[in-house]
Amino acid sequence: MIGPVASIRVCRDAVTRRSLGYAYVNYLNSSDGEFFTFNLARIFCKKLNRPSSTGERALEQLNYSLIKQRPCRIMWSQRDPALRKNGAGNIFIKNLDENIDNKALHDTFAAFGNILSCKVAVDGQGNSLGYGFVHYDTAEAARAAIEGVNGMLLNDKVVYVGIHIPKRERQAKIDEIRAHFTNLYIKNLPLEVDEAEFRSMFEKYGKVTSAVITMDNEGKSKGFGFVNYENHEDAAKAVDDLHEKDYKGQQLYVARAQRKSEREEELKKSYEQKKYEQTLKYQGVNLYVKNLDDDVDEEKLKAEFEPFGQITSCKIMSDDKGASKGFGFVCFSAPDEATKAVTELNGKMIGTKPLYVSLAQRKDVRKQQLEAQVAQRNQIRSQQLVSFFTLFTLALKLY
Repeated sequence: MIGPVASIRVCRDAVTRRSLGYAYVNYLNSSDGEFFTFNLARIFCKKLNRPSSTGERALEQLNYSLIKQRPCRIMWSQRDPALRKNGAGNIFIKNLDENIDNKALHDTFAAFGNILSCKVAVDGQGNSLGYGFVHYDTAEAARAAIEGVNGMLLNDKVVYVGIHIPKRERQAKIDEIRAHFTNLYIKNLPLEVDEAEFRSMFEKYGKVTSAVITMDNEGKSKGFGFVNYENHEDAAKAVDDLHEKDYKGQQLYVARAQRKSEREEELKKSYEQKKYEQTLKYQGVNLYVKNLDDDVDEEKLKAEFEPFGQITSCKIMSDDKGASKGFGFVCFSAPDEATKAVTELNGKMIGTKPLYVSLAQRKDVRKQQLEAQVAQRNQIRSQQLVSFFTLFTLALKLY
């Protein structure tokens, strides 16, 4: 509806073939090529060459229009990754009202210069997270927007507008601040230790500005507290000397105090690392076994696999009533033992059913493989249908 289209490509996942939610539209133009990135929830675009009438019309008429009931967002496509990732002219806005969407944000900041992209961050349900980004084509426009809007009211909320700092730079600054800590968190304190004794424990390492033991409603110690030093060096000495030290029969825990979000982030990373290590540990040695008879128990299953190597674990999955679900897992001590077991036992009759044995895979890997297989089968069917209709049409013509 805007002008002659040379090509359109919706970008898809290489494995699942699902749409990634954006696409490129190449318009035909006698003067120069124009490339657009269409996000099917939004449409993205960044300048490649000078703007032309076709591109301008697309931006004016389609930006923030609905595609499948979702507002699209348009930017001129930029093929040079260095220019795409260049932060010049990019600003960050926070404390946004939940009713401000991409279009409202664009309309607010369009007065200060040419906007290359503009978006409000949203969660999985499409609800605003209260912050967003506006990317101008010049740093001067970005500075004008900061001066004009920072501290102003938008929908009765005072917003903050500043230069967008890339995540890696923010993280480097946070790491630097964390490295110069002065506030300590202490736990595993004996319950009889009072605040005077608590303070004296830490004052020998340097000047303490505050020392507090957390109390319950009855004024009794909860066994943990916080100490703040004037200097980082003193805090570091206290951690080195007192952490894991025995005090009145209890091993103290002394470390840099962390915010709740920081602790949750570290716990998440620790969990993911353990999960990854667990996956590596069992990679190539853990077997998935299914098609088991109801009377096959773990002892019988283990006896079938023992001739092929040392078994470290054997488990048949059961329901709430303790009845077998017909599948389980057998783990060997070495990959070659597991491979031999798969070769020898897959398809072997145990009881009344042929056994199915294969290397165990993570759920997300299995899901990806199944989706890829389904997509491949659908593609083959489509090709077969096209071939059939082509031959059918040809037969009709010959007839």
